Amino acid sequence: MNESLRKEYREHTVFGQLSEYAEFYRSLSFSIMSWLSQGTKAVINIDTYVYSSMQGTLESINDVLLKGRINDSYALLRKYYDSTIINIYSNLYLEDHFNINNFIVSQIDNWRKGTDKLPEYRIMSNYIKSSQKLQAITILLQKDNTYKNIRDRCNDHTHYNYYHNLLSNDNEIYLQDRLKSLDAFSKDLENIFIQHFSYVFYLHDHYMMSSDYRDSMELGLIPEEGAQYFVAPFIQNIFSNIIKTKRPDLANEIKNNTAMMLE
Repeated sequence: MNESLRKEYREHTVFGQLSEYAEFYRSLSFSIMSWLSQGTKAVINIDTYVYSSMQGTLESINDVLLKGRINDSYALLRKYYDSTIINIYSNLYLEDHFNINNFIVSQIDNWRKGTDKLPEYRIMSNYIKSSQKLQAITILLQKDNTYKNIRDRCNDHTHYNYYHNLLSNDNEIYLQDRLKSLDAFSKDLENIFIQHFSYVFYLHDHYMMSSDYRDSMELGLIPEEGAQYFVAPFIQNIFSNIIKTKRPDLANEIKNNTAMMLE
């Protein structure tokens, strides 16, 4: 029997996670579209299509997992992981290098235009970890080997470092630990999402803003007092249900570093 057709497999919590995260990135892509990416010539915020691409990757993971291809899903999880690091790095690099004497940050704008590549993963990761702006979040995220272990698992599956990795791609054979593999995948996915959320909103807390302030301005109305600090409901929901629940230490650090009205 195709193992992916088993009720326990198809009703695993990971599928709800993938749907929730994909919807989050869809909403985020739309909500930050009008924020200019200072340091580039882009008319639309460059993160708009980064987030819609992440949405697509998560939807692809869902499709592949539904077919029982756990090994292939880890290759896509690594792609998602990479995209989050690229997103954090590009935003941080722009933040560090954009100034009155440097209106266009060539490294990021050339990447946007397709005329230059970004540095390799290790360089981008180290740049993020060494940043003083993100140090408080990095210390909390790096307090154990969680993210190193996730990276190792993604690489083990991508490169078939162990025979049992490739077995998890065969949905016709019975594997005693198939559901445990889904449990591990679910936790890895959650941790990558938490890392990305924490870095992005710690660096760019204005990305949390609800549409209330802009909607009022566009209609020629006087915005409600403090409306610029209102948090978009979809962001508050994720913050309350995932960040505060799973990593209250990160939630407290984000709240203590922003004027946005996070609950």
